[in-house]
Amino acid sequence: MNPKPQFRTATSADKETILLVDDDASVREMIGRVLRGEGYLVLSAANGDEAAGIAATHPIDLVLLDLNMPVKSGWDTFEKLTADNPLLAVVIITARPNQLFTALGAGVGALLEKPLDFPKLLKTIRLLLMESAEQRLTRIAGHDTKIHYQPSSGKQS
Repeated sequence: MNPKPQFRTATSADKETILLVDDDASVREMIGRVLRGEGYLVLSAANGDEAAGIAATHPIDLVLLDLNMPVKSGWDTFEKLTADNPLLAVVIITARPNQLFTALGAGVGALLEKPLDFPKLLKTIRLLLMESAEQRLTRIAGHDTKIHYQPSSGKQS
């Protein structure tokens, strides 16, 4: 049996690894291109089952997770990924409205509504990758309810 991957901090010698989970291939390609351009290693999954399989075999530093997906919903995927690795940094990216309180209660690091603001996304990723394990534990325990939140601009894309 393979040991579970361990949480890595942003000070790892190699590139930070981002797991990008979205059922829309064009969204995965667009966001993946931006992230690779910033020097991140990007692993992509089209649904929650694929994401869980990747996370079980690769060390992941951060997950970008869409909520509306087939096979396994985004929140079910979040629960699976964080049950296996509670310190995993997660950014919810969604077009689904009214998710802020659910995200706060779950201890999510960030909630960014689509359409995405790429400079905000990149800044949020950098901030979450710099977080200490203690900061994440505090947020997960509900003691620090600060969340990086970017509401939808209202523009349709």
